[in-house]
Amino acid sequence: MRAVVTGQIGVDKKPFLEKVADAAGQRGDKIGLFNVGNMMYKEALDVRPGRILDLPISRLASLRRAAFKDIIANSAPVEEHPSIIVNTHATFRWRHGLFSAFDFDQMNLLGANMFICLVDNVETIHQRLHEEHDIDATLKDCMVWREEEILATELLANAMGAHDQFYILSRGRHNDNVDTCLRLVTRPEMRKVYPSFPMSHVVGMPDILAEIDHFRAQIAKYFIAFDPADVDEKLLLDRALDAARDGNDWVEVEPHSFGGRKTEDGPLRMPVREILDIAGDIDGQIYMRDFKLVDQSDMIVSYIPELEGGVPGLSSGVERELHHAFEHTKEVYVVWKPKKAPSPFITETATKIFPTVDDAIEYFGKQGMFPQQDLFGN
Repeated sequence: MRAVVTGQIGVDKKPFLEKVADAAGQRGDKIGLFNVGNMMYKEALDVRPGRILDLPISRLASLRRAAFKDIIANSAPVEEHPSIIVNTHATFRWRHGLFSAFDFDQMNLLGANMFICLVDNVETIHQRLHEEHDIDATLKDCMVWREEEILATELLANAMGAHDQFYILSRGRHNDNVDTCLRLVTRPEMRKVYPSFPMSHVVGMPDILAEIDHFRAQIAKYFIAFDPADVDEKLLLDRALDAARDGNDWVEVEPHSFGGRKTEDGPLRMPVREILDIAGDIDGQIYMRDFKLVDQSDMIVSYIPELEGGVPGLSSGVERELHHAFEHTKEVYVVWKPKKAPSPFITETATKIFPTVDDAIEYFGKQGMFPQQDLFGN
């Protein structure tokens, strides 16, 4: 595939994509990685690091076209360079306002046929943005920019005839979606799965969280998995609400801490008021993004744990995801752990229901759904 990877400033795409290219080399594949930003700086030796976006838009466009011209020349013919990644942006929201960062004619010459918009948690984006640039950007600005970047990348993919090769992908905690990105680019025929499971109302239930983690790990092992928990801003909002009730103006959050568990990263100190200001954006983008993750998948696999008292851990979000997948003709699989039988709303829409994760994986294997897993060390 000839993939164009976009994402707002602060996603820090370059080191992530370098790991993708390195992983490809270690596994016998070769990916040509082209970082448009670096190439633009090489064309503009008079521009200080971190200041290129302060240039006039006309010069930015000229530098970008020069960079893409070199990429097109160095990645032809396609037969010799089948897998490339172009690290760029779809939009810029800077002091000039909002403006595009691509040219259709050069995308055509490049032969771009896959478009990936890389995303990350808003608090992490905000921190990186302010560490690397002298700019006054709020959490709200970061949320808006991410939404614009996703939309512009999707429109670009549609215009290039690649509507079925547009993906939203999270970096994941500690770059743990490197394999996912690598598989997308080099093994696009692999099954793409949306793992569905309860999130917010199982926080503080370590045994249930361990079950869910096992389920997520198994799906990620055998498929290209688009895991909704890789962006966990709902937990950020919940902590801000708790802090506000306690009369605190600041909250310390662990980046990407699904289930409230610690990560290797240090805590971020965030203003409660600024988090509360984006409450509607967080909820709205979760709703939009999770459905898009379902849409870009071949199938949904949902894990329903048994909670205390034998209650099925079937959240409203999981129910909506299952229904959305069914209505959009996706294959629907459910791992049902409770002793209580599932309702007709599950049994009448599910392709198949399994009692355990191992049973589901065994079935998928017998159906020939992951013939390529040996190529990824599984």
